[in-house]
Amino acid sequence: MNLTAEFWYWFFLGLILFNYVFSNILELINSKNWKTHIPDEVKDFYDEKKYNKARDYKIETGRISFFSGTISFLISFGLIWFKGFGYISNYIDLYFNSAFIKTSVFFLFFYLINFLISIPFSYYSTFYIEEKYGFNKTTIKTFILDKIKSIALSLLIGVTLLFLAMFVLDLFEKGYWLYLWIGLSGFVVFLNMFYAQLIVPIFNKLTPLDEGLLREKIEKYADTVGYSLKNIFVIDGSKRSTKANAFFSGLGPKKTIALYDTLIEKHTDEELVAVLAHEVGHFKKKHILLTLIISILQLGLMSYLFEVCMSYNNIAEALGSSQMNFHIGLIAFSFVFSPIGLIIGIFLNILSRKNEFEADNYAKKTYDGNALQLALKKLSVDTLSNLYPHPLYVFVHYSHPPLIQRLSNLKS
Repeated sequence: MNLTAEFWYWFFLGLILFNYVFSNILELINSKNWKTHIPDEVKDFYDEKKYNKARDYKIETGRISFFSGTISFLISFGLIWFKGFGYISNYIDLYFNSAFIKTSVFFLFFYLINFLISIPFSYYSTFYIEEKYGFNKTTIKTFILDKIKSIALSLLIGVTLLFLAMFVLDLFEKGYWLYLWIGLSGFVVFLNMFYAQLIVPIFNKLTPLDEGLLREKIEKYADTVGYSLKNIFVIDGSKRSTKANAFFSGLGPKKTIALYDTLIEKHTDEELVAVLAHEVGHFKKKHILLTLIISILQLGLMSYLFEVCMSYNNIAEALGSSQMNFHIGLIAFSFVFSPIGLIIGIFLNILSRKNEFEADNYAKKTYDGNALQLALKKLSVDTLSNLYPHPLYVFVHYSHPPLIQRLSNLKS
């Protein structure tokens, strides 16, 4: 594959342009798919005023997403067009000798630029749009602390992974993709196991669910289906938003369920246990294990393609660099992998939607499908979700089936 630098140059520009146009076309047809008719399934929960509010919310969030995406596109396109990645890399080479320092400075520069550009959009989304529609509970102090914590965590994880990856590249001239794959896979498994114990407490407070009727019902259900669950927590989601949520985390004895305090506040015990039953369904149907395996296989493909990109100096030349190095190779890989990532993402979303139906059916079979329907309706109304997403948008982006499809499935 002896492709010229000129080919790669235009290939990268074409990819960036395609991603931008394709994503915006999808957003446009999705926003145009709203209907004036409120579905019969949710008429008892949505009045006309709230339905119009949901539509307006999606329009405003879509608008801010378009502006931020456009700026990101212009920067990326400009960096390729004017060979900015190579220029910055070559400039850094003049001042540092260590390959690790060069790469660290390169990525730190772009991380800070991206962070600074994102702050106004993040602030506007949080304190204008989310505030306007009654979601925001974030204070300025929490907003600032979240940003500081995010920077610190990103730098800690990023520098650690970068050091280990470059250490592997120094040890092996060829075939290092395999060791990168093993290392990244170990990191993903570790993160899956200890996310609730290590990452969540940095941003939120986890409190064990109090003894009482809800805990008794959860434990009784878990015992009935043979699901060992000892770590049941309440997370203080209300410090940032009124939106309700829940998540499962961990593997083996580290399995953890965290219920947002807003979820407990807005739903009955029966609805909460039904939501729990849905999550247990994912475990019982091996969805969590399958997703982890697929993620690890994807990491293998990514590691291999990264080594392939590193072996072609023409790619570095297309980006304006005088030589191929770790950071230029990683930038090139991110562009090369983007169409592959889109295809894999669509496949994973198809699989995920299938898994959601199966988990819904499990909850219906082992607990109460009607309670789950009520919970889904309330969650949809509370989050002002789109009741009429365009099928193509669903096909590309949705990891969960649209609400009406889930309700229809639970009724059958």
